[in-house]
Amino acid sequence: MQRISTNLTLFLKLFIPVFWIVFFGSVTAAAMLYQFEYVGDIPARTFRLLTAAFYLSGLLLLAFTLMRLKRVEVDEEFFYVTNYFKTARYPFHNIEKVEVSHFFFFRTATIFFRKPGIFGRRATFVPTGYRFREFWETHPELRERLLVEGGPRH
Repeated sequence: MQRISTNLTLFLKLFIPVFWIVFFGSVTAAAMLYQFEYVGDIPARTFRLLTAAFYLSGLLLLAFTLMRLKRVEVDEEFFYVTNYFKTARYPFHNIEKVEVSHFFFFRTATIFFRKPGIFGRRATFVPTGYRFREFWETHPELRERLLVEGGPRH
């Protein structure tokens, strides 16, 4: 079995969100609970609203980006997708396509399934450079059938 997602997946998916939730949750809770009139020139009510909005927008951003990342491994017959709690095995014929997107210096890949599985109709991961490329080079028939390069390159 060969891992084609980056080793940073665990860090991106779990550690960054946990840090964000704990640290900024504590700051937000303190801003809500502590009695004060002003923070600098900002009235307390405005500061509390801005702090809560910042925290909630960060939670939404994490929920729709980093927390959706999966770890992906492959062998000669299957894609193995895990969220570190559950693992699913998908045969190649159940994969509709693998789409690679480029966002500035960041690259993601999304596996689209023909039928929804335990992770839904798609799984997103951050591909590792050489292992991802090596897998497609050793499986040219799959590359032609599944791999789609997309997204703007910067």
